[in-house]
Amino acid sequence: MEEMILEINNINKSYNENVIFKDFNMKFYKNKVNCILGKSGCGKSTLLNIISGIIKNDSSKFETLEKFGISYIFQDDRLIDWLTVEENIRLIAKSYYKKHELDKEIHKYLSLVGIYDYKNYYPQMLSGGIRQRVNIARGLICPSNIIIMDEPFKSIDISNKKIIIDNFNDILKIEKRTVILVTHDIDEALYLGDKIFILGNRPIEIKATLDNSSSINKEDICRYIN
Repeated sequence: MEEMILEINNINKSYNENVIFKDFNMKFYKNKVNCILGKSGCGKSTLLNIISGIIKNDSSKFETLEKFGISYIFQDDRLIDWLTVEENIRLIAKSYYKKHELDKEIHKYLSLVGIYDYKNYYPQMLSGGIRQRVNIARGLICPSNIIIMDEPFKSIDISNKKIIIDNFNDILKIEKRTVILVTHDIDEALYLGDKIFILGNRPIEIKATLDNSSSINKEDICRYIN
C-alpha cells in the first residue's frame, strides 16, 4: 500500500546573517508518527513553528499545514493559572464537542495521561510534570488531523512517560492522526516513531530519513546526529 505524503516546500528563515533554512523541503507521512531528531539548537522547534504558521516563513511561495487542522503541544504548558485543570481543557474542547459529549471527552483524555484525579486542581498546585500532562491532554482532545509536538514528554518521569506513550499509541490506532514530533531522546523516537528524520548542518539539511524497524538501533542514529 502506497504511503500518503504531506509535502512542505520552500522553507527559508534567516536571522540577520544566520541562515537557518534555505530552500528547505520536507515530506511527512500521513497517519504516521514522524519523529524529528537533531542536536540541541539546530532549528527543530523553528521548523515546527514555521510549518504551523506561528513564525512567518521568509519566502512568499509557502503553505503551512494549518488548512489540515493542527493541534500544537508546546514545550511549555501555557496553562491559565486561574482556571482548574478541567477548566483549562474545557476552554479548548468546547469549540469541538456538543455539550453532552464534552464531559465524556474530558474524562477520556485526562484519564489517558493519568491525571483525572487532578481535574479540580489549579496549575500552581501541580508539579511541572503534571502540568505538562495537562498540556498533552489539551492538545490531544482537539480532533485535529495533525498533532505537532515539541519535546512533549521531557518533564515527565520515565515510568509515567511510557504509560502515556503507550496510551497515546492506542489512541492513534483508532483516530489515525498524523503526528510531527520533535524530540532529543533517541529512545523515545525509537519507541514511538514510525519515521525518523535526522536534521543537522547549517543551513539545515535532512541528514537521514529512516523507517523505524528492528534493524535500526541507537548507535546507528547517534552516528547521523554526531
